[in-house]
Amino acid sequence: MVILGIMMSMINKLGIIIILAVIISKIGIFKKIITKKDVTIADKIILSIVFGAIGIMGTYSSVPVNGALANTRIVGVMVGALLGGPIVGLLAGLIAGGHRFLIDIRGFTALACGISTVVEGLIGGYAYYYIINKRNKWYYAFYFGIFAEIVQMLIILIIARPFASALALVKIILFPMVIVNSLGIAIFIGIIENIYLEQEKIAASQAEKALKIANLTLPFLRKGLNFQVAQMVVDIIYNIVDVAAVAITDTHQILAHKGLGEDHHLSGSNILTQVTRSVIDSRHYKIISKKKGIDCDVKSCQLKSAIVVPLKQQDIVVGTLKLYRQEENSITSLDVELALGLAQLFSTQLELSRLDYQEKLLVESELKNLQAQINPHFLFNAINTIVSFIQIDSSKAKALLISLADLFRKSLKNRQELVDLTTELEHIASYLEIERARFGDKLKVNYQLEEGLNCQLPPLILQPIVENAVIHGIFGTMSRKSTS
Repeated sequence: MVILGIMMSMINKLGIIIILAVIISKIGIFKKIITKKDVTIADKIILSIVFGAIGIMGTYSSVPVNGALANTRIVGVMVGALLGGPIVGLLAGLIAGGHRFLIDIRGFTALACGISTVVEGLIGGYAYYYIINKRNKWYYAFYFGIFAEIVQMLIILIIARPFASALALVKIILFPMVIVNSLGIAIFIGIIENIYLEQEKIAASQAEKALKIANLTLPFLRKGLNFQVAQMVVDIIYNIVDVAAVAITDTHQILAHKGLGEDHHLSGSNILTQVTRSVIDSRHYKIISKKKGIDCDVKSCQLKSAIVVPLKQQDIVVGTLKLYRQEENSITSLDVELALGLAQLFSTQLELSRLDYQEKLLVESELKNLQAQINPHFLFNAINTIVSFIQIDSSKAKALLISLADLFRKSLKNRQELVDLTTELEHIASYLEIERARFGDKLKVNYQLEEGLNCQLPPLILQPIVENAVIHGIFGTMSRKSTS
């Protein structure tokens, strides 16, 4: 009955710590520290103080038993160790264990309890490496709690004197402390683990949003970065992401702004925010935490914090993406990850637009080179043919000269991307007129065209093909009297 009474009292005391765990899990700054990938020494010190204080609370909410204390001190220390590793476990253990020793220096278990608290903190710290990548951490925390409490009982038996009193105490408090404290550790870890699960759900949602934005913006950003494209992109982001405003700039001016402040953050306006210029110069993202950092001249502007990330093309900054919020210090790590992810996607799309443009220029250049390539031998032979006809048939020479002039005029002046088939055939006819005069009956041309066919094609694209056919047809079949 005594053991059951102690257990019920400890459970009641544990309830206070569980309520505290729920409250702590809702505090923003605590959530930020807990969910950080790279925890700094400063973060570990903060965690050590917090969980060491929870351990002290467990001491003060203890149940007196035979000159000692049945307590929940280890809950705070073990949870801190399981979340922060050996350093947090050691420091939290020193805080809570040192306090236990100092408040009752003459108690026969004071030294044993102080030492055991530090040892349990180290046990939890090294257990951290075992459970860090596991799901359902609460399950493993429960069994590590049992192990740590058994170690505490052994330390009491080894250090506390007289031994008979220590043994009598352990017989009474062993079961209540092992069960209640292990459950407390598991429940506390379970509550904290919900923070990670919540963050994972949010991260998955953010990834889904980023993918959706990428799919919707791809057709626009492939055209390059300009006022029209930027406006379409910020409209898409604003409709999908929960932010106060979205803006895109180039290196000199605002290209588009959507959301709060769009009445005075106008496209075409010069960049005023010093942070934006700093991002462009440094090529690294920056966070604006205070309204002052927005650098807006309009006092009624509701934008108070932002994340500014660079947009790059060939590793050269060509602009920035800005996500705004309405409250100060409200840019979260998820906002940063989303902004960086979008900037990376947009930069990739802009690079693709550059490659598309270069490919288009290359094709156009090759086509123009092809169009400009008039065979010098053809020109020389054409002039000789015309000269010979001047002596024989001046009218024919005049017609051939007109055909040659028409051929050159179309070759040099045609800058259209596409022309009608009829126009292209007229060009071919001018070329063939000269060749027929040169080769006479050796060259016969048959036109076979479907009725009503008048498609679009690149200018002068057929002339090199026809010229090649004439050359190989004539010189490849010299035994023939004619070539068709």
